Parts: sequence; C-alpha cells; structure tokens
Amino acid sequence: MKLSMRQFWLVGVLSAGLCGSAQAATMHGKVTNATTGKPAASVEVILLQLQGGMQPVANTKSDAQGQFTFDNPGIGAQPMLVRAVYKGVNFHQPLPPGKDSLEVKVYDLSGDVKSVVVPSHLVIFQPNGATLTVAEQLLVRNETNPPVAFFRADGNFQVTLPDKAELKQIAASGPSGMPVVQTPIELGKNKYAIAFAFRPGDNEVRLAYEMPYPGDAATVKLTPSHGEQRIILVVPPSVTLAGDQLTSAGQEQGMNLFEHTIAAGATSFTVKLSGTAPPLDASNGGGAQSVNGRQGGEDADSSGGVPIQVVPGRLDSLKWPAFGVLVIGFALGGYLLSRKTVAVPAGGGTVAAQFTTETKVKREPAKSMAALDQHAAASLDGLKDLIFKLELRRQAGTISEAEYTEERARAEKILRDLVRG
Repeated sequence: MKLSMRQFWLVGVLSAGLCGSAQAATMHGKVTNATTGKPAASVEVILLQLQGGMQPVANTKSDAQGQFTFDNPGIGAQPMLVRAVYKGVNFHQPLPPGKDSLEVKVYDLSGDVKSVVVPSHLVIFQPNGATLTVAEQLLVRNETNPPVAFFRADGNFQVTLPDKAELKQIAASGPSGMPVVQTPIELGKNKYAIAFAFRPGDNEVRLAYEMPYPGDAATVKLTPSHGEQRIILVVPPSVTLAGDQLTSAGQEQGMNLFEHTIAAGATSFTVKLSGTAPPLDASNGGGAQSVNGRQGGEDADSSGGVPIQVVPGRLDSLKWPAFGVLVIGFALGGYLLSRKTVAVPAGGGTVAAQFTTETKVKREPAKSMAALDQHAAASLDGLKDLIFKLELRRQAGTISEAEYTEERARAEKILRDLVRG
C-alpha cells in the first residue's frame, strides 16, 4: 500500500516522538472565550513541557485577536501543554507531537452549584490488614448553556467522609482526563472541599481515605451529597458486602460490583464489609510535585491561596494501599461512570489493545486504494493520540516505568506495521 504525503508526514512526526528527538519548531495558537465565542485578548499564555513535572518553558500574551506564538525545540517532538490564565484560572490544552497549531478555550466563571451534576459515583473498598482503604470517584458533568466553568476560590465541591476516616488524597481532572492532586479545604465534621474549575464536559473527582478495620470487618456510612443518580460499590471477590437496596452488578477486572438504589429523600446509607483481600502491589512508587501559580482549571488549582499538586510518575506522599486503590479506580472509572460505547481505561490495557479498540470502530472494507489510504491516515491519527495519552498516563502516575517502556515498544511495533502495510 502506498502512503500519501500526509501519511508520510504523520509517520515522520510519530517516529520523532517515539525516538524522543527534538527539533526547533514554532506553534501558532488562539485563545477563544468559549462562553462568548469571541477571541480572548491580553490573556497570559504559558507553554509547559510534561517531562520533569510540567515545567514552564515559555510564556507570552494573546493579542487583540487572541493569537499567540511559541518557539521551542520540544514543539512537535514531545507531548506538551499550553496554559491560558483567564481571570486567575488556568485552562489547559494538550499539544501532542506533530501538532503546531491549536485553540485554547477559556470560559467565564460561575459559582452556581447548579452548573454541574453528578450522574455517577463509584466507591471502591480494599482491606489491608487492620485498615480499610476506600477510594471514591465521582463523574462531574457540566452542561451549561452558554458554557461556563464552575468555580469558587473558597471551595466549590464538597465531600463527606465516614466516621473515623482519615483523608489521604483528593484529585480532580477535567475533560482531558489528567488527574491532579488538590489541596483539601477542611470544613469540619469530616467535610472537605476543593477549589477546582469544572469545565464544560465530563470532569472527575477522586478521593482516597483510610479507616479502621478491626477483626476484618467494618460498618461504613456513606453520604452522597450531589444528587447522584447511581452509586456503584466495588469490593474484592473475597470480601462480603451487605446493605439495604444493593443489587449485584456483575464483575469487572476481577472485582465484584454492586449498585445501590438511593431512596427518595435519603441523605446517607450504610454498608457492612467483612473478609480479607490479598495485599496490593506496591511496585509503582513515587512522589508528588507541587505546581506553583494561580488557580488551575483542568490541571492546576487555585487562586485564593489554595495550592495544587501535579502527580508525575511517582507518589511517595501516599501510602501504597491508597495509591493502589486509586489505580483500580482509574481503570474502572471510564467504564462504570460514563458507560460509553467505546471506553479506553485510563489505567489499564495495552497500547495495542487500545489502538485496536480505536481503529476497529473506524474500520470499513477497503475496496479501493483511496479507501486504504484513508484508513491508514485514520490509523496513524489514532496512534498519535494514543501515544500522547500514554505520556499523560506516565506523568499522572497511573503507569509504572516498566509498563511505560513496554507500551511504548508496542506503539513502535504498531507504527512499523502501519508503514509496512
């Protein structure tokens, strides 16, 4: 099969990204106020490299037409991020390898809690000796029209922990899916809040906490406070879960799933757990890194003195059980929360499997050379997106260095097969 000039260009871009080489390049961008649909002038724009923990490498301001330009060797050769600081809030747009132009959308802000809904709520239980580790993952959907970002500097999203629970981490992610550790605002009585700009689309909040598990049993009172439409509870197969209005929802990735039906007017419900589970794998270690600056939209937080942390490849600040349960949440979340027809888990699966899933949807019988060329171009585009997602997973700490190396090697093989095909 012959490759068009466009496909040769894509192959070159992907090869450069896979080999890690960098050449000087220029990118042109535009900042648009997606609430008004007009260009956003005089907005501070920062170019961030992902390698080394989101380091700023260049900055400028948008002109009267919202236009801006960056010159940097990393452009086109490695995954990068562009940050636009609008009204003190950071809005980010990924810059994948091979791309030299993009639009960064910013939004006007709303503090109205009705700006978002929480259609799904996932709770994962993992016994660890005398401690029960719990991870919660909430899908936060913003469907405002006209579109605005939901944000308040004093805290715009609250969570309530069970009695005797000790908070270990709260993270949030915007539509790009990159989880970022938030510094919690303590409200008393086991209540915490975060100050995070929820952009239009699907966002997520993830938290991990620990509580006593004496005698391999515990009673946990959960307090959903965002009008959740459904709550999924996840336990290892060796753990028994009991409670009112629980329905078995099958298994996913070796874990038992239960769905809780929220009674009308109920503000909380209680479940009982008993049993032990194998210890979590602690092979993917590491430390969190702070990002200085103003409130972040998708990947940084917050004005009003609320700092944020970005999670690179390692998480020393977390105990291993809490981190392991969060990784399980990353893997299950896409399927359980959104129930999309084609879901690519953020923390599980291989590049080859993900790429097959992406391309299988697009694949049509090739009856002509034009159709083959079109399929090859779509496949290369899909592979480019997957390589960028792989880099984000590495920076987010949801993949170990060994797994990253293996997945990258798989991506290289797919690229070689595409070129030969």
